[in-house]
Parts: sequence; C-alpha cells; structure tokens
Amino acid sequence: MSPRRPHALLFDLDDTLWPIGPVIAAAETSWHAWLAEHAPEVAQRYSIAELRTRRMALLEQRPELVVDLYQLRRVALEQAFAEAGADAAHIDGAMQHFHLRRNAVTPYADVLPALAELQALLRLGVITNGNADLEVIGLHHHFETVLASARFGRAKPDPAIFLAACAAMGVAPQDAVYVGDDLRLDVQGAQGAGLRAVWMNRDGSTAHLEAGVAPDAICGSFDALLAWVRGQMQH
Repeated sequence: MSPRRPHALLFDLDDTLWPIGPVIAAAETSWHAWLAEHAPEVAQRYSIAELRTRRMALLEQRPELVVDLYQLRRVALEQAFAEAGADAAHIDGAMQHFHLRRNAVTPYADVLPALAELQALLRLGVITNGNADLEVIGLHHHFETVLASARFGRAKPDPAIFLAACAAMGVAPQDAVYVGDDLRLDVQGAQGAGLRAVWMNRDGSTAHLEAGVAPDAICGSFDALLAWVRGQMQH
C-alpha cells in the first residue's frame, strides 16, 4: 500500500531550521555581560556555567518546567537574584535581553528557498519545545499554525502536542508529516502520534540504527526534503 499524499508538513525549529548551539552560547555570553552591568552581584557570584548548572538542578526538582524553558530560566534567575541580594527589578530586563539574543538565529542556507517552495505545495506548521519567536526572526508568514510547549503545557515527545497541532490545522495525523532533528522528541514522538516523521540529519549520523528508530525518511538538507515531498505529492 503506497503512502498517503500528505496535506500538512510540520517542523521542529532549533537545529532543524537553524543551528542553535552557537546562538545560545552567544546569547548567554551577552546575557552575563548585561547582568554584570545591571546586577553585578549576580554576575560576580555566578559564572555562565554555574547559572546553567543551577537551571539543570532546578529542572530536576521541578520537571514540569521542561515545557517552558524561559520560565525555567526566569525562576532560576529569581533564585540567583535573591541569594545574591540583587535588585529584582532588573529580572524583566535580563529576560528581555536574553529573548532578543536567543532569537538572533541564521537559518541554514537551504531553508528559506525550500520553505517558499514547500509552502506552495502544502500547508506548513510548527511544533516546538523551544522559545523561538518566529515574528522576531521573520519567518512566521510561512506557517499557519505554531504550537509551542510553553503555551500548550505538554512537550514533545508527548503525542498530545502533535495531535493538537494537527487538530489546529484540521488534518488527520496520518495526513501530516513532521520534520525534526531529534530522534526521540521528533521522530519517535511524531510516529507515536500517528504522523509520518522525517529525520533531518545534516551530518550523516547513523544514530538511528543504534537507537532502533526507523524514520519514514532521512534528509540531509532541505533540498532533499523538498525532493522527498515532491515525490510524496505524486501519490
């Protein structure tokens, strides 16, 4: 039995549309410099690495915060401000500064041309566990539905967030395809909710073999994704 022709294509964001590691590293460096200027008690007491360690420890204590990484960062920062005796009035400014720097992303070179062509073929949406702001980034016009775990209250790989996105777009899960870089969150999560899943694997990893995960397709670029989608549209 041949696969159904897809009606919707949904995307992960970080490390699928753009590399996120360098962006977060630069954002945290800039953020710490902002803290050094406006809340020096915090910056002097905690390094970037120590603030990160505090967030991870907080996440272990409050695993529900995994759905909203900004809230995790804020709660950890509130604790750091309190312990350092810093003026809490600067917390909002600190979070706004991080928000701007975190959204200073540069899409992979093949993403923008392919998105325009994909949008002409079928409907596009987003499901993300992160806090990218597509309006700030300037890509929101490509997607009719954007569902973030922070707003929804559940995070990938929970099938509920995939099903909610499909419902928002008015498509059945079997008529939707999800594209992401993470085998557990994206591929297994989507397949567990009844969607097909494309693994965006830019570095040629064979991790899926060791993990025993079978994506419906593996693409090393958005050009390859576009070619795969065009093939599926023939069904």
